[in-house]
Amino acid sequence: MYGDDATVRRILGERGDTWAIVGLSSNRRRAAYGVADVLRRHGKRVVPVHPKAETVHGEQGYASLADIPFDVDVVDVFVNSDLAGAVADEAVAKGAKAVWFQLGVIDEDAYDRTRAAGLDMVMDRCPAIEIPRLG
Repeated sequence: MYGDDATVRRILGERGDTWAIVGLSSNRRRAAYGVADVLRRHGKRVVPVHPKAETVHGEQGYASLADIPFDVDVVDVFVNSDLAGAVADEAVAKGAKAVWFQLGVIDEDAYDRTRAAGLDMVMDRCPAIEIPRLG
């Protein structure tokens, strides 16, 4: 398990309210769209990060984490595992407090690097599942 319940609670609670969601587009059929909606309903600001830089759920999108002109607290990653490590490294460089790899997104080296940099990290889990599970 990559991220115990205490870490999940910390990320969902005290780690911050601004979530950059890498892979979020306006495609309503994609999992990222639904997860972003759940996070919004639980008081999180959701910032789309996608090459198209689309506005999603009323929030301006950006092509990369580096393009976001304000701080983000959590970087939620909806990209293939082979691309996820680079996103985790960008999250560290951006100054995020936590990184969350979605279900099926696993990179153990990125997990170790991110934790060594002092960030909380969860892999292979979904906040839309964890929020109701943890209450």
